[in-house]
Amino acid sequence: MRGFVLLLALVYSATAQHQALIDYLERRLLAIEQDRISLWQEQTTRYASELRELKQQMVSQLESLDKEKETLRMTLDGVGTRVDRVERELDYLETQNGAQPCVDVDDKLIEQQVTLVKEKQKAKYFKLTCSDMISSIKAMKILKRVGGPKGMWTKDAGGASGKVYIFNGTAEDTINEFSTVQDFTRSAGFSLSTDLKIPSSWKGTGHVVYNDHVYYVNQEEEIKVVKFDTKNKSITDSVVFPVQDHVPVYGLNPETVMDLAVDEEGLWAIFATRQNERHISMAKMDSNSLDVEQMWDTNCPRENAETAFIICGTLYVVYNTKQVGRSRVQCVFDVNDLVTNEEAPLVYFPKRYGFHASLKYNPQEQLLYAWDDGYQILYKLSMKKKLEI
Repeated sequence: MRGFVLLLALVYSATAQHQALIDYLERRLLAIEQDRISLWQEQTTRYASELRELKQQMVSQLESLDKEKETLRMTLDGVGTRVDRVERELDYLETQNGAQPCVDVDDKLIEQQVTLVKEKQKAKYFKLTCSDMISSIKAMKILKRVGGPKGMWTKDAGGASGKVYIFNGTAEDTINEFSTVQDFTRSAGFSLSTDLKIPSSWKGTGHVVYNDHVYYVNQEEEIKVVKFDTKNKSITDSVVFPVQDHVPVYGLNPETVMDLAVDEEGLWAIFATRQNERHISMAKMDSNSLDVEQMWDTNCPRENAETAFIICGTLYVVYNTKQVGRSRVQCVFDVNDLVTNEEAPLVYFPKRYGFHASLKYNPQEQLLYAWDDGYQILYKLSMKKKLEI
């Protein structure tokens, strides 16, 4: 009996010790967990504080960067304005201060040269009746942006109507016709236009509208000039241009294989051939019969040429660079030799978006209708008289 009591005592003692150990371990684990929770809360509070400080620093730095960006933008705008002003002043000085002769020339020699020039002129194209030449770009106006990066827009160069014609793209068969310039500017896209569908698609951007007729260039196997009556909606005439082996007339606009132009004297064609591949050629055409009356090879290179226009029988070729810069008239050719590159002013166009896909001269308004990366622009020209000998 005594042994049994002793055994019970031992069992009770062991149980008590085991429970005490378990209680101890639970207290230790609870203490460790509380320490970990306290550490986590402390670290979370510290991280949150650091994040708030970092956020405040970033907001402050962004505000500072925005202020610096605005300051830099204003500075660049000011520099651009000053550069444009300097360029205009330089252009003005160039027009006012021509190069002075550095040698004395004998009067008899001058008379001989004048006589030779006059005789040479008599052999030139003698039908010209106007004597104006471009002096400078007087003003520009951006009307809107519609269509793709390349195209052509113009009014009737013969002054027959005030309608506006849009050739969107370089190979289409539908012209958008607006009743007035005002309708064009306030139209949402082409919503106020009338579709003028032509029987065959045009090629490039070298088209004109003259005396209620559209003259456009079509290229299949050969280069063809097509005359389309805008009133009767039918082709009046067409002719295969009498030159073979055409190449794109402008280095920067390879889609244009021929550029038609209208000036005070009527219809012209600007083109290039493989036989004279480096330079641009031009021809006077009869707007009624589409006959070619006379042709000239000019000294104006095709390389880096973007487009051209004709005023009073003088070809003005506009150049740019493949890395788009500022368009400029850098080469002129006058069919009567009254204007030379040395005598012509160096005309710069205000820098805009890219380079001109087309420039169309309107002799009634003395305006250039320009297409620049989808923007339709008007350039007002200042004119002066050609130097007559």
